[in-house]
Amino acid sequence: MDTPVGFSFATAEAGFRDRKRPDLAYIGSDRPASAAGVFTRNTFQAAPVQVAREQLQASGSARGLLINTGQANACTGERGLADCRESLRYTASCLALDPEEILPASTGVIGEPLEMERFKRGARDLTASSAATPLDAARAITTTDTFPKLCMRRMRTETGEIRITGLAKGAGMICPDMATMLAFVCTDAALPPEAWREMLSEAADKSFNRISVDGDTSTNDCLMGLANGASGIRPRDADLEGFRDLLEEVCLELSYMIVQDAEGGTKILDIRVSGAENDQEADMAVRSVAHSPLVKTAMYGLDPNWGRIVAALGRSGARFDPDALSLTLSGVPLLENGLLATSDVDGLLAGVMRRQEIRIHADLGRGLGSSRILTSDLSTEYVRINAEYRS
Repeated sequence: MDTPVGFSFATAEAGFRDRKRPDLAYIGSDRPASAAGVFTRNTFQAAPVQVAREQLQASGSARGLLINTGQANACTGERGLADCRESLRYTASCLALDPEEILPASTGVIGEPLEMERFKRGARDLTASSAATPLDAARAITTTDTFPKLCMRRMRTETGEIRITGLAKGAGMICPDMATMLAFVCTDAALPPEAWREMLSEAADKSFNRISVDGDTSTNDCLMGLANGASGIRPRDADLEGFRDLLEEVCLELSYMIVQDAEGGTKILDIRVSGAENDQEADMAVRSVAHSPLVKTAMYGLDPNWGRIVAALGRSGARFDPDALSLTLSGVPLLENGLLATSDVDGLLAGVMRRQEIRIHADLGRGLGSSRILTSDLSTEYVRINAEYRS
């Protein structure tokens, strides 16, 4: 695999989950790397989110990312913070690092204390499995995902190649403002911490913050990245813009995979709003449609019920004249200037509704503001998965 220079991957089976499978992963750099993170905006922030934030505020570099699944270590109070820090101390001792050089991330059931003996057993095994691949690590961090999410890219410059690898988990509890997922990016480009943090934050805004499955955010969401400079190449000028585009491409592909793997999902809904007073109002409108259970269940049921889309737009708070609204579904005009564009909606859209990807575009006819979100339909399988999540 085309892995960035200077990075290694390890996985272990700590036993946090019932079925036997790796549930602990480590992404390590052979040298200090510029470190960056973007985190959930949920008021309840899990212990690993709090600890990772603290460490990033104290230092611009890190050597590794430690991720466990099965236990979120969220809403666990002071004990949760102490357990998180102890997990870093123990893992660091196994890897001959300082605890402050490792950034933690967790996902799983909220409210359960971290099972430290299992964590320590898994941490000991990490050192024996350093031959793991990025794909192994991507598999180890999954929960209700049906497939691992991995993206690898390379960029050629005048002085050599730069590589980027990204991996993510997520299928449910997905909503803009850091989605509900864990994502990790590593690159061998040489970047100062400030520039790397700015790039990663911008990439998140254009990708992970542009997806939704069910309108729920979590306590553990994070995107963290390491840039270790092992390629010896520091992107400048045109190369720098190319690198930004490549990083955004990696994050966009991972975020698309999350929506593609939505719990019980059968369709990807690409929802766009244009013609709003400004981008903020377009965002209000597009989120209202993306979060509507009525719109999402209609798409699952192959029902082109455009009235549900219009109703969601109307309650969004975005200002527009209903008589100026135009609406298309995968390019098929439904409304033009507030009036029905066809008398045969069902006939025209019968084939469209069976596609895996459906495009919804609303033009509010007011201004230049625009916004876009990827979401999924809402199925009976989604209800089953989440009703039985702890069973």
